[in-house]
Amino acid sequence: MRIGVHLVNFDFPGGAADIGPTLARVGASAEEAGVDNLSAMDHYLQIARMGVGGAEAPMLEGYTTLGYLAGLTSTVELQLLVTGVTYRHPGLPAKVVSTLDVLSGGRAMVGIGAAWYEGEHAAYGVPFPPLAERFEWLEETLRILGQMWSDDNLPFEGTHYRLAETICSPRPMAQPHPPIMIGGCGEKKTLRLLARYGDACNLFAGPQSGPPEPFAVRVARRPRAAPLT
Repeated sequence: MRIGVHLVNFDFPGGAADIGPTLARVGASAEEAGVDNLSAMDHYLQIARMGVGGAEAPMLEGYTTLGYLAGLTSTVELQLLVTGVTYRHPGLPAKVVSTLDVLSGGRAMVGIGAAWYEGEHAAYGVPFPPLAERFEWLEETLRILGQMWSDDNLPFEGTHYRLAETICSPRPMAQPHPPIMIGGCGEKKTLRLLARYGDACNLFAGPQSGPPEPFAVRVARRPRAAPLT
């Protein structure tokens, strides 16, 4: 069993000036305790249901936070749990995660899903298409990650995305690529993407996620993931 710590609250008694020092202590404590994975949320705004305030509560940009933690730690795996595919054009996560992986000595993990927080998209003016289209974005993004982390620098031609070149230099240190966690609870689309592209999945246990046993069984019996292509 591998143990992870997930960071959701950045509202510290000392205010903004206390965030950096507190995160430094969290990173040091996590490594001292032997924690395997340290993750942060990837949201523009805080989520009220987390119990740490509403949208006006402090929320850090995800990958900047991981870059900060990478410089303060040496063993713990670092990831966002999970980033919405809508937040960044797909070529950017490949470049950002590659940079994080190189600077952390091969400790980056990808967490990615179809996104769900419509309110923060409206707040920041970010497009939020219907769920079916977001899943199409997600699959194309997973394909782009695989191409950018390979020897193939040729163009990518998808339905939603077109990249003239897929150069990513330097490529990640992790081989064949940083592990990929796919977030979601759907038995049709999520499981298919997980089996083809993923190394792990992030599940929500709750009334909205449906009967847990069938989904858990399907995850446990999924085909071994082939190299991401």
